[in-house]
Amino acid sequence: METLLLDSDDVHENADMSELVPAIEDAFAAYEHGDAQMPAKSYVDLPQYNGDFRSMPAYLDAGDWDAAGVKWVNVHPDNEDRFDLPTVMGTMIYSDPETAFPLAILDGTELTMKRTGAAAAVATDHLAVPDARSLGIVGAGVQSYTQLEAIAAIRPIEEVVVSDVDEEAVAAFVDAYDDQFDVRPGSVAEAAGCDVLSTVTPVRDPIVPRDAVADHTHVNAMGADAEGKHELADGVLTDAKLVIDDYDQTTHSGEINVPFTEGTLTDEDIHASVGEIVVGDSEGRTEGDGLTVFDSTGLAIQDVAAAHVVFEHADERDNGTRFDLLGVA
Repeated sequence: METLLLDSDDVHENADMSELVPAIEDAFAAYEHGDAQMPAKSYVDLPQYNGDFRSMPAYLDAGDWDAAGVKWVNVHPDNEDRFDLPTVMGTMIYSDPETAFPLAILDGTELTMKRTGAAAAVATDHLAVPDARSLGIVGAGVQSYTQLEAIAAIRPIEEVVVSDVDEEAVAAFVDAYDDQFDVRPGSVAEAAGCDVLSTVTPVRDPIVPRDAVADHTHVNAMGADAEGKHELADGVLTDAKLVIDDYDQTTHSGEINVPFTEGTLTDEDIHASVGEIVVGDSEGRTEGDGLTVFDSTGLAIQDVAAAHVVFEHADERDNGTRFDLLGVA
């Protein structure tokens, strides 16, 4: 047997959102039903290099398929300036659960971007108004692209407003999509007035005020992935039907972590997890709902589900590079 090596282009080419979004939804359902194992993310701190490593293992049984894997990812803020390398890099090992054979080694950075967009799409599908046609994006980095790609796969998005302090990043985003959507630069307030809003910034002081967000808007809070990060004003969270991906992660490092620690939010303010909504144990958007928020921190089960989709298609299409990793071919 041979292992398949899949670089970022291979991952991109084999991660079609029409299949990735349902796979991520299956992962949420498996987790909610107890058909997944996801040990807590572990950290290796490297203060001497101003960085750290994080390991994210998981197994899930989605019924028609099961999958296992682990993502090894870093955060080294000095990389770009000192070594001309990305701050965050990831590597995914995808294994056969029955034999433990390493089926594939994938670029985890592209995989993370794709599955994060797909997770927002799952939440949007259950929480946004059915006829949502406008999407606001705050933050024009790499994640903004997959937010649009994924959400447009489940809602008839026509208008896109993108906001960022980096004008060049905004211009690049507009250029990438101006032949597919009515896309334009705008303020945070203009983006927040759309039917769906995705925030994908690393800020620690909220940049989206309550009075900017329309009362019918669904917000995907995607940027907060560490303690202290906080994109949305507390009023947005207290006024919203609030949905999370995982209780332990969101209260520690998600969008709600700061107001939760301060006591502004409590367990009673959390409506449900997205998994509870997916399996029907809690309601998503109902006729009387207004503002909704999805607090996403990113789960290892999402990486495994995304790797499953990518590997299956790459294997069928003979993409990537095959090699004898274990010497058993």
